[in-house]
Amino acid sequence: MARIDASKLTLAEKVVQINRVAKVVKGGRRFTFSALVVVGDGQGHVGVGIGKAGEVPESIRKGTEDAKKNLIRVPFLGTTIPHEVSAEHAASRVMLKPASQGTGVIAGGSIRAVITAAGIHDILSKVYGSSNAVNATRAAIKALSQLRTAEQISAARGKRVRIRVGGQESAPEVHHG
Repeated sequence: MARIDASKLTLAEKVVQINRVAKVVKGGRRFTFSALVVVGDGQGHVGVGIGKAGEVPESIRKGTEDAKKNLIRVPFLGTTIPHEVSAEHAASRVMLKPASQGTGVIAGGSIRAVITAAGIHDILSKVYGSSNAVNATRAAIKALSQLRTAEQISAARGKRVRIRVGGQESAPEVHHG
């Protein structure tokens, strides 16, 4: 899959978690910070990154840079996702389910940040197993990257897809060699 150029997008960043890590050394404790950052343009592009540094602002900057390197494109179906999907990362398992218009984002903290950054307005989600923010966001990104539209699936199978819009049926031609 081709890498998405972050410089062409207007990305908003959201800090999901800042973690203070203590390392015990001879003179006492050394503190460093790790920041979990989600970036997205609200138009279907979203990425998650982690930054680690001695200062909080520096760790957030690093996290943002990491997130911009790991952008994915999320397909939409109106204001929701095309189909139900689940994915796991480490001990976290995330299930994402399409919802009817007006439902809103039914999601917990770290997953909500990923979904709203992507620009999805109606979705149901559930985190099973560990709700660790890092693993849950990574699982959510994995789940969103598995989404496919009806057109993509039919093109891969070499079939024609019929789309019903308001009682009218249209059948766009799909040709792949």
